[in-house]
Amino acid sequence: MSPRTDAKAAEVVIPERLYFRIGEVARLCRLPAYVLRFWETEFSQLKPIKSSTGQRMYRRKDVESVLRIKKLLYEEGFTIAGARQHLRAETKSDRKQTPLPFPSAAPANLNPIRQGLREILTLLSARA
Repeated sequence: MSPRTDAKAAEVVIPERLYFRIGEVARLCRLPAYVLRFWETEFSQLKPIKSSTGQRMYRRKDVESVLRIKKLLYEEGFTIAGARQHLRAETKSDRKQTPLPFPSAAPANLNPIRQGLREILTLLSARA
């Protein structure tokens, strides 16, 4: 990543608020509102809620998604279909649970250790 790209990403500071209107998101992300409306139709990750008056209300995660999509499309050169596929793959890899590092069955080489621990326990029990 070039220093210029890092600077672009660092420029966007999302204020600590629950909801953002589409115009606010457009200004924050430096995108026209019509692009945001179009991306809503193309990316399932982007789902702003609508207020009782029909105004789109973006949550923080929606704004973060917009920034991620913008980076994929404008900086990394993905097509819309490619970005959609990339985001799906990221979501799937985030959901995968890593297995525990412990074996499911006790290996046979633990038997001498167990026997040694039993002997120590017997010695300690005899002293008490």
